[in-house]
Amino acid sequence: MRTAYSVETVRAAERELMARLPEGTLMQRAAAGLAAVCVRLLPRVYGSRVVLLVGPGDNGGDTLYAGAKLARRGAGVTAVAMDPERVHAGGLAALRAAGGRLDAAVPERADLVLDGLVGIGGRGALRPAAAALVERIPAGAVVVAVDLPSGVDADTGEVAGAAVTADVTVTFGAYKPGLLIDPGASRAGALHLVDIGLAFGTPELEALHHADVAGLLPEPTASSDKYRRGVLGVVAGSARYPGAAVLAVAGALRGGAGAVRYVGPPAVTDAVLARYPETLIGTGRVQAWVVGPGLGDEGGPEVREALAQPVPVLVDADGLRGLDPGELRARAAPTLLTPHAGEAAALLGVARETVEAGRLAAVRGLAERYGAVTLLKGSTTLIAPAGPGPVRVNPTGTPWLATAGSGDVLSGLAGSLLAAGLPAVDAGSVAAYLHGLAARLTGGPLLAHQVAEALPSAWREVARR
Repeated sequence: MRTAYSVETVRAAERELMARLPEGTLMQRAAAGLAAVCVRLLPRVYGSRVVLLVGPGDNGGDTLYAGAKLARRGAGVTAVAMDPERVHAGGLAALRAAGGRLDAAVPERADLVLDGLVGIGGRGALRPAAAALVERIPAGAVVVAVDLPSGVDADTGEVAGAAVTADVTVTFGAYKPGLLIDPGASRAGALHLVDIGLAFGTPELEALHHADVAGLLPEPTASSDKYRRGVLGVVAGSARYPGAAVLAVAGALRGGAGAVRYVGPPAVTDAVLARYPETLIGTGRVQAWVVGPGLGDEGGPEVREALAQPVPVLVDADGLRGLDPGELRARAAPTLLTPHAGEAAALLGVARETVEAGRLAAVRGLAERYGAVTLLKGSTTLIAPAGPGPVRVNPTGTPWLATAGSGDVLSGLAGSLLAAGLPAVDAGSVAAYLHGLAARLTGGPLLAHQVAEALPSAWREVARR
């Protein structure tokens, strides 16, 4: 599992460790790890052209010491300071002793650029001097961000203006949330973690890996029948959106549900049965409900009826309209909300742009307001618990999932996992992981039903690890 920690937590861990080590030890560890990654990125170090963009803080010091190590191996290293009067003295002395130099202008050509302008304490837009240097990064150079790309908020991934787009980010001690959440994640490139000896407690974010998901997958036993495996009720579809019901049922059946009960209009029922004749029709015993996909304006009573039952309920799409926070908070059984950014904005009473720019704040705000586990779909899907605890970030997402109906498949899949007995946070996390992996296995342009069809392959891919 990949974990990420807040700036405050990282700073506290650094202070605790620095109190027990000789001065400068952590910076030297960080610089050594950073230089080692740069060596692997360069075809050859000797004779290469390396540019250091240097800020005034410890981030700039890490960059200068790493540049000194590259210079000692024969690289031509030029440092350009955001503020020449506030350069890390020890780092600059080491660079000059190794043959590097400080210059006033960014060279026109470079093989590799180290972005050490702003560290994890940076907030808001870059200062004009830093933004000007970012604009002058030579085309064609490999850009390596030091700890995180300058202009990205380490705690949230928010980008307030100009920011570095890195090919690689070398981060120290721990991943930071802003490296895993868009828009910051899309600026970070490939991530490399350098262990500098920090110790942590509860993370801010978690990203599951194959082994984590495999440990959560519900597997049938010799005594299993369709009821023990989980029966999911699905209230979805309408005359206008009949396909939503078909896709939600597909996600549930291919996601491992023992059985699916469909409740909906006769014409949509016929469409569901034509595609999946194993579907049960009408109300009856279920272990969980999925309500909302494709209901249009027709599903208000059905949503309220499902929420009144003492079983887990996933609410998606049209079912999210007009939800009462008090009603949801009063439920004894778990609730899982699965909005996209527009739906999340409506639930929070803010602009969609606000949600997209601050995804972590939005998903935590929804979970707190409604007392429900919340899965915020998007470029980085986030799953927030109803109470305290780390937010899960899904690492398998792909832009190819931005296609009509893929959310309906995800709802059915997550619902099947709820019916199988997984806690809502795990159900949402595992569903998002398998959903993204299925899309990746399918590859290229795809339709939602193709994602559903690939779910068993994704399941097998994870289970055999």
